[in-house]
Amino acid sequence: MQQGNETADPANPSRMLLEAHRVVIKVGSALLVENGRLRRRWLDALAADIGAMRTRGQQVVLVTSGAVGIGRSALAGGVQNLADRQAAAAIGQIRLFDAYRRSLARHGAVGAQMLLTPGDTEDRLRHLNARSTMEALLSRAIVPIVNENDTVAFDKHKFGDNDRLAARVGQLISADLVVLLSDVDGLYDADPRSVPGARHIPVVRAITPEIKAKAGDAGTSLGTGGMAAKIAAAALALGAGSHMAIANGREEGALGALTRGDARATWFIPSSEPLTVRKQWIAATVAPSGTLIVDRGAIKALHAGNSLLSVGVTRVEGEFFSGDPVRVRSMAGEDIAIGLSNYDSNEVEVIAGQRTETFEELLGYQGPDTLIHRDNLAITVPQKAAKEAL
Repeated sequence: MQQGNETADPANPSRMLLEAHRVVIKVGSALLVENGRLRRRWLDALAADIGAMRTRGQQVVLVTSGAVGIGRSALAGGVQNLADRQAAAAIGQIRLFDAYRRSLARHGAVGAQMLLTPGDTEDRLRHLNARSTMEALLSRAIVPIVNENDTVAFDKHKFGDNDRLAARVGQLISADLVVLLSDVDGLYDADPRSVPGARHIPVVRAITPEIKAKAGDAGTSLGTGGMAAKIAAAALALGAGSHMAIANGREEGALGALTRGDARATWFIPSSEPLTVRKQWIAATVAPSGTLIVDRGAIKALHAGNSLLSVGVTRVEGEFFSGDPVRVRSMAGEDIAIGLSNYDSNEVEVIAGQRTETFEELLGYQGPDTLIHRDNLAITVPQKAAKEAL
């Protein structure tokens, strides 16, 4: 049960960090690493905050960046290509975990390292195994420390940033709250670095096209996760029924300040029922194999809880096979859902815009009536936001 979702007061969102039973905390590279060196005092302060949370009976999972940033300083010639980056990650990961281990131990906590790739969460069996491992650790009051396995990940199939990984871990363990600690105060209505007087947005209840537009695409010099990546992570978290916060963690004791309401943050509050566990798994697909462009009628039908039929598809993009995950996109270019296709892409091109009863004549066999069955389809944009995209 997600205890934090039941007890948190939306009028005082900082209390969510006190009341949430299960919390995922993501630590960005810019917080951990400075000039290629670990900020050890900052890390000790974080460990103290986590120790206080454990004393309150809260379960904590850490998602950390920083391995490449630490390892690159020990790599002769620096990082020039993917192989160098993976080598830097291999060097930095062992140093990073050892630092976490020592800091947590000083506050009575045991850490456990878990390195994940998208395959570990998108393959159903590996997904369940990863969840079982994490549950076993949490039940023993151990702090899982998660990072992407950058030593083997490659650009076409990687989380890409640890904001998304944190949201994915939140889904994996049904977290009440996901906290993204970074070097920004949260979301603004414009880039505060270039627009004087940009207004801070304290609470967001839905990821609308307007919210996405405000996110821009700025990142930090060390990390890969700009505000757009954080908003994408928020969409995953809200879909799972989790609260999320983007907070500035630059100062020591940032979690304590956030708990007291002394730190500026943007809080994302779920406003609808969470997706089922299976649909959360589908929605979190990192790299869908293709895209189905659909008309307004199809979008309305999907939001009414119906399956996707061929008659509502106007165009097919990419190559995919039956059972592959595909995006469902409006004609205006807004991604609406992700689902598992019942047909290969070449077959969908033939039956797109056609009625079900024509399948046998067009394909030579009578397959499933639906392109994507509703049980295998996860809506990723709220109905109100979808209407804005029509």
